[in-house]
Amino acid sequence: MVEAMEDKSSSSGQQAECSKAAGEVRPTVDRRRCEAKATCVSVCPYDVFEVRRIAPQDYAELSLLAKLKVRVHGMKTAYTPRADACHGCGYCVSACPEGAIALRRLVHGAK
Repeated sequence: MVEAMEDKSSSSGQQAECSKAAGEVRPTVDRRRCEAKATCVSVCPYDVFEVRRIAPQDYAELSLLAKLKVRVHGMKTAYTPRADACHGCGYCVSACPEGAIALRRLVHGAK
């Protein structure tokens, strides 16, 4: 797995070999666990993640303990503004030290 992570990108911007087509899975971030260390940003070959200040609505939904944790970590969390580009390689899931990222399979045609 480490070898695959090292090979997944380079300074020339090569993309990883991932098993799913873009849009089949979507990464989700558990804001109660995320500590904004940005490992997801650095390992994602498809530029799905960004770390930024937590949105007021997301902050309001957290428990008191989770709010304190977010404050300790600079009021930042990971977001997935380009989640539709995810190919499901799982590098982000493996790299997140808090285990705050999960990949969810999308059900096409469901409303």
